[in-house]
Amino acid sequence: MTVPLSILDLAPLVSGGTAADALRRTLDLARHAERAGYHRYWVAEHHLTPGVASSQPAVLLGQLAAVTDRIRLGSGAVQTGFLTPLAVLEQFGMLDALYPGRFDLGLGRSAQRRQSALSSSLPSSSSSSEPRVVDGLLIPRSFSFDRILNSARSKLFFSLLQQPGATPADLDSVVEDLTTLIAGRYADDAGNAARAVPGEGADLQIWILGSSGGESARVAGARGLPFAANYHVAPARVLEAVAAYRAAFRPSEILPEPHVMVSADVVVAADDETARELAKPYPLWVRSVRTGAGAIPYPSPAEVAAHEWTDEDRDLVADRVETQFAGSPQTVADRLQTLQRVTGADELLITTMTYDHADRVRSIELLAEHWLRRRASLHGHG
Repeated sequence: MTVPLSILDLAPLVSGGTAADALRRTLDLARHAERAGYHRYWVAEHHLTPGVASSQPAVLLGQLAAVTDRIRLGSGAVQTGFLTPLAVLEQFGMLDALYPGRFDLGLGRSAQRRQSALSSSLPSSSSSSEPRVVDGLLIPRSFSFDRILNSARSKLFFSLLQQPGATPADLDSVVEDLTTLIAGRYADDAGNAARAVPGEGADLQIWILGSSGGESARVAGARGLPFAANYHVAPARVLEAVAAYRAAFRPSEILPEPHVMVSADVVVAADDETARELAKPYPLWVRSVRTGAGAIPYPSPAEVAAHEWTDEDRDLVADRVETQFAGSPQTVADRLQTLQRVTGADELLITTMTYDHADRVRSIELLAEHWLRRRASLHGHG
């Protein structure tokens, strides 16, 4: 089965570039994505990160809506620990009021836990787990984020991102408040009503994003919401995440049965060799994330050539590098179909970074052209 393709964008800076450059490239990439036939265009939320400009999804999505016409736009994902449900809904309600029926409100819990419990908010598991291949899909050794999340740097960042003494609500409570506010039924025990304007009645698709089989997967399933699983962030846990979601799923007014989207890092070029060359900066970029320093601007070929790799470096990035799909349109499409088959995904979400913007545009165009031809061929035989 060939399922719809969508894009996740971090608005990455490149070495020597600026945030303004990165944001202009995101606007341009979204226009190309719409013309190429992609289903959704999502933007991430990252804070205090030198190499990523996508810090405020709602603001960026408004700009994207102004330069596109049809493609669905969404957050991948709003970090629910930094804003109240009302603040989130007011932002996305305003977007829906201006551009009705085009927005996905993707929610993540990666910022919900304060320092005493940070290790539960992103995937971690025993470093002794061994890589395996499941029906052609590589499930690599797990990576633990505990050291990064419990670092002094993370504590500093959380002090800037959360109000003093704030206690973020759990994800299920956030979803309950959002859905109640949208429905216009929010009130206290004394009957005092709260109305979100804009926001009440907003035509938003609520998604939950998750990197493991934990709370996010369970909440998405129990509430009958669509779920996005992160093969590109935590490839070792993707099957666990999807299985937990499906096990928890209960039919809702929104979905009669589970609906899963799975992400992957891809780089596409005319041939495998060219794509592998374009992907060479990726390991160095992942290393910057995994050391806890924060994602650097995407490295130039010269910076990649100058870096001296150690065995520790290689081990640090191995799971992400081994699960990046870099190759010709045929090669990448084959690997994406394996990912879809093994996870049972109803949609796929790709993220692509290259040093040169033209290569990035060409990557999404080549993949879309091949993917759409493949879909047409399959439907033609159906």
